[in-house]
Amino acid sequence: MIKKSRLLGVSSVFVLPSLLLTLIFSVYPIGWAIRYMFYDYKGYGKEVFIGLDNFKQLMHDQMYWDSVWNTFMYAGGKLLITLPLSLILAVILNRAIRGRQFLRAVYFMPTVISSAVMAVVFFIVFNSYNGILNKMLLNLHIIGQPIDWLGQKHAMLTVILIAAWGAFGNYMLLFIAGLQSIPNDVYESASLDGANEAQKFWYITIPMLGPVLQIIIMYAIINSLKGYESIMVLTEGGPVGRTEVMFLYVYKLFFPVSTGSGVQPQFGYGSAVGFVTALIVGVITAAYFYISKRLNKVY
Repeated sequence: MIKKSRLLGVSSVFVLPSLLLTLIFSVYPIGWAIRYMFYDYKGYGKEVFIGLDNFKQLMHDQMYWDSVWNTFMYAGGKLLITLPLSLILAVILNRAIRGRQFLRAVYFMPTVISSAVMAVVFFIVFNSYNGILNKMLLNLHIIGQPIDWLGQKHAMLTVILIAAWGAFGNYMLLFIAGLQSIPNDVYESASLDGANEAQKFWYITIPMLGPVLQIIIMYAIINSLKGYESIMVLTEGGPVGRTEVMFLYVYKLFFPVSTGSGVQPQFGYGSAVGFVTALIVGVITAAYFYISKRLNKVY
């Protein structure tokens, strides 16, 4: 009993720092936001209790609902590019080909680069006036005049491509881990039965990746809905709100990214918007869990 109590005491000492950090940086800010979403508070001065007025204002906030639509476009486009590309690369690099470890490291490298640094680099690449991409295309005579990659017409596509570039390496490694759990005997048996590579992929690889695939898709959905860092650096949500996404809009309500921003600091309203945004992400995640559970029962 004495030894067990000592072990529990030692374990609690190691757990205590993590618990304190969680309370200070997660639980307390959430409680703070829940309290202030019922107040008119701009970060200074006295807060005024206004009940549900922040939520009433939110219902008529067209900028926010546009950002919700933009988030779905951004997340959907990112998923459509990232997941298939990650899976294809994982299948290729899971085979015994020369230099596969080096290629895995190269493709994974963008994942460890800071989103802000990555966005600055791509701003130089996609700059409309003296960007590297426009110069290259002009020199090759593919285009006759510079393309405004970060303008209203192409901005969303540009930020989606940049986000996909920064994320696919991470999912690729997760897919490789899932592929390595599939026994080779299954593929050998399929080869003896005359199955070609496409049939093996569709009837063996995809079904046996099912549990891993569900986790990766959930992880990708949440990350795509929450992503805003590179957009903040590249476009600040512009032009004309074309790339404004939910979490960037919430961030601006607390910390306006520029003096020219149309959004003013509003801690009370920002707390209400953040709460509703979290609910939207939670509902989408719960819906995905429900659908994946139903699919498990069917298959």
